[in-house]
Amino acid sequence: MVTIVDFVPRQNSGGEIFHVLILEGDLEMVKSTETGKYYATALRSSVTSTFSEAVCQKLIGKELDGKISKVKCDPYEYTIPETEEVITLNHRFEYLTEDEQENKELESEVFQDVKSKQLA
Repeated sequence: MVTIVDFVPRQNSGGEIFHVLILEGDLEMVKSTETGKYYATALRSSVTSTFSEAVCQKLIGKELDGKISKVKCDPYEYTIPETEEVITLNHRFEYLTEDEQENKELESEVFQDVKSKQLA
């Protein structure tokens, strides 16, 4: 499940304002590579919408079936706001429905099976 936790206005190239919904996934426990201790976090993603500000406000707190997943993409630079360090990333976080998530997992399993047979 994911929850709509916020929305932000954005402007398209034509100067029109639209709203982006901010989605947050379930609680995840992640082990720090620095300290070896666990911390709680949740993945976030955004999706564009056609909704007005009033509708977006009403949607905050609504839960949707699906999951936020890490998806590979072309490399891009990202500036960490707290440190202003510029890093290169090759992934993004994307909202997927449960069906899409199952298909991605199946594709991954098939790819791994084919790859292991090629190496054998």
